Amino acid sequence: MHPDLSNKVYYKIGEVARIADLKTSVIRYWETEFSFLQPEKSSSGQRLYTKHEIELLLQVRQLLYEEKYTIEGVRKKLASPQKTPAAVLKPKAEDSSNKLSKIVEEIRQDLLAIKAML
Repeated sequence: MHPDLSNKVYYKIGEVARIADLKTSVIRYWETEFSFLQPEKSSSGQRLYTKHEIELLLQVRQLLYEEKYTIEGVRKKLASPQKTPAAVLKPKAEDSSNKLSKIVEEIRQDLLAIKAML
């Protein structure tokens, strides 16, 4: 998880742009190119991103900018049956207690997101 992510359930596009170091226009363009990037929208039409969607954006950014994939290459890589978008990046080495606390926090955030939908 990116260190700039707080305990919020949803992030607006400006916040996501700052976290991912991207322009908002790039994020909106990627939404048209990658079907897995479809944030919810508020009643006023504001895009609302979850931590999972931000992590997917960060993965796309890494593949495009650092690993020099094309958009089509990213689509193929993320569509391969062996790899889901969340599994594309190799996890960094972490101690087991830190890993466990991150898993617990992710579960907590997922439950809060479900609660918000109810």
